[in-house]
Amino acid sequence: MKDSQTLDLFGENEPAPATPSNNTPALGHQRHLALNDTGTLMALCERWVARGWLRDLDRALVSFFAREGGQVPPLLLLATALASHQLGRGHVCLDLNATLNAPDFALSLPPEGDDLSDPPPLPSEVLTTLTLAEWQAALDHPTLISNGHGNTPLVRSDTPHTTRLYLRRYWQYEQTLHQEIAARLTISEVPDSSCGSPVHWWSDTSAKGDASHPHLLQQALNTLFPDNGTLDWQKIACALAARSHFAIITGGPGTGKTTTVVRLLALLQTLQLAHSPTQALRIRLAAPTGKAAARLNESIAGQVSQLPIEDLAALWEQSELWEPNSLGEDSSTEQLQASIPTEVTTLHRLLGARPDTRHFRHNPNNPLALDVLVIDEASMVDIEMMTAVLSALPAHAKLVLLGDKDQLASVEAGAVLGDLCRRAEAAHYTPETAKWLATLTSHPLPEALTCPNGQALDQAITMLRVSHRFDAASGIGQLAEAINQPLSATLSERDKQNAVHSALRHGYADLHHLVLGGENDSALERLVVTGSPERFPNAGKGRLDKKTNEEIAPPTGYRHYLTVLNQQRPEVTLAFEENKKAYDTWASDVLNAYGHFQLLCALRKGPWGVEGLNLRIAKVLRSHTLLSASDIELEKGWYEGRPVLVTQNDYSLGLMNGDIGITLAVPDPRGVGRTLYRVAFPTSDTKNPIRWVLPSRLHAVETVFAMTVHKSQGSEFLHTALLLPQTPNPILTRELVYTGITRAREWLTLVEAKRGILNDAVVREVMRVSGIGDN
Repeated sequence: MKDSQTLDLFGENEPAPATPSNNTPALGHQRHLALNDTGTLMALCERWVARGWLRDLDRALVSFFAREGGQVPPLLLLATALASHQLGRGHVCLDLNATLNAPDFALSLPPEGDDLSDPPPLPSEVLTTLTLAEWQAALDHPTLISNGHGNTPLVRSDTPHTTRLYLRRYWQYEQTLHQEIAARLTISEVPDSSCGSPVHWWSDTSAKGDASHPHLLQQALNTLFPDNGTLDWQKIACALAARSHFAIITGGPGTGKTTTVVRLLALLQTLQLAHSPTQALRIRLAAPTGKAAARLNESIAGQVSQLPIEDLAALWEQSELWEPNSLGEDSSTEQLQASIPTEVTTLHRLLGARPDTRHFRHNPNNPLALDVLVIDEASMVDIEMMTAVLSALPAHAKLVLLGDKDQLASVEAGAVLGDLCRRAEAAHYTPETAKWLATLTSHPLPEALTCPNGQALDQAITMLRVSHRFDAASGIGQLAEAINQPLSATLSERDKQNAVHSALRHGYADLHHLVLGGENDSALERLVVTGSPERFPNAGKGRLDKKTNEEIAPPTGYRHYLTVLNQQRPEVTLAFEENKKAYDTWASDVLNAYGHFQLLCALRKGPWGVEGLNLRIAKVLRSHTLLSASDIELEKGWYEGRPVLVTQNDYSLGLMNGDIGITLAVPDPRGVGRTLYRVAFPTSDTKNPIRWVLPSRLHAVETVFAMTVHKSQGSEFLHTALLLPQTPNPILTRELVYTGITRAREWLTLVEAKRGILNDAVVREVMRVSGIGDN
């Protein structure tokens, strides 16, 4: 039976039966003492914490429950420890059946076991005799756990095949998310400009029934997307998003997500101004990180200038509600142009983050003052932040999520976009939706994408299916497509691995596969210094940009930005404060050059993680006289040319998690010939393009010659090098590899520290546990 507390976004069909758990005790095995004795369980948790398999936080929660909860069954305490631990691993809850089927995935175990002496028992040893029914029975403790009623710290959600255990806060996030989305999956109504009376935007004809006058929505769509003889998924995305208070536009790199959303904003404002010429929609644009916000800001500014503003304005001037003098001195074109925003903020800034608390200034009691909110890079938004956004939206507001459903999910708990888009590939549009879209676009949908049982959420999701960046000649695009294919009955692990290596061996002009001969292979050093253009066909020369037909610069390494830093430095006689524009231009050029190459990796620790690689790369660059710093400065200090990544939001400095800056030496006013360091960060302010910050004020930054794939989300680099480590690791998944390679705009170097690691990674998929996709 479905959890009565969970709203159903996905319909009434029950999920396919889960793999049966070990419901029969294993023969010849005795029940582990930790399942019956609280003291033994607590001692086991201590050993897991000491090994790094469990967090101190998880053990502390179990200790609190054991001390304050009365007679608490050890099995409930064990479930609590594992449920708490799942949050740190990105899961929203603990799935009991899945845990019994694969117990060792419940802890943060090393990829190849633990080579230290006297290891504690693995979860598989502890749970070997446990059945799902026994574990479910142990969760009967009304003080600590309920099915959602009351205020118990734990919540259970039962289905016919499993039980999920939540910490109440995360269960509440899920409920709020379900409720808010379900409430917005409605159809909007506005007065139609052809007759002035309320009709649906999507109706086949006007309220008067006059089919000879095209509907305003159709007119605006055709203006924004002239018919090119084929089905236009961007046009479909705008149409679906226009009629619902909740919409998702998903697609891979280069499918035109930003182009689509800019045209959507123009469409919404055209429809609004036709109804109310002096009351434009209040639209806000946001992204999860400062870097993602800055990138979207740049993209949108260019896209808005290409809109057919005059043609759209002419449409709403035809409205019977429009009065020529209603805009004062502004023309309708100026009004429409001004109503399309180009400024992008972070979600934290939008909601009004409050220091030292997880609460925001904007909430259900103080909602955001807006009519439309667009969130880019939505795959990076965790369940807590998504819930905060939905809770702070006014009831009438439209929410549009933009992102790649196949990218890595957020670092924090939840994979909201991926869960919501799990049916996007097959679309599941109802015959009614398909007919309406065919009428609007003059092109029928493929029959395979329609479904008579399509659900409400399906009708609000569009997957963009045509890449304008990567075509059949792009190795990056072909490799991304091969990696992104999910395993199925028709695609085995071996078939997928063969497809990936076929793309790597094809000889594409933009793609190079490098397998290192060991930790000290000098090929890696050449790559980070020069970009190794000689390893690409024709040394990376001769490729033309499809839009401009100009030659694309060959791949580079970090030498490029450090050369720009030294060659374009302002004259030493120019004082910093009095010549701010010259130094801003220099810093902008250096930051732009830095974006030409980035080394990405999967891990943080070890020789193949960011901690080991950053120091190694700094020393290599110093050996090529590109950096000048002592060993101590390279390890712990500041030096010119040091790139840094902000790892925590700093509102006093106006810096957000994910912002990248470069350390530069500028003249010190205290003496001729003296210099001091300033870290230059880009801004979206054209008048002040650079934010200069004293290093002493930066307390949460790290060197970023190497960056984790997680941190790279929302960014793209002209030449991306993705480095896979020497040993298998659970973090190496197809989502991570796909996300890493699609950060490359023109050139990709895929590096394996040891041959075979890629094979393992592309067949492992992220499976985050939550109830967002419950049937």
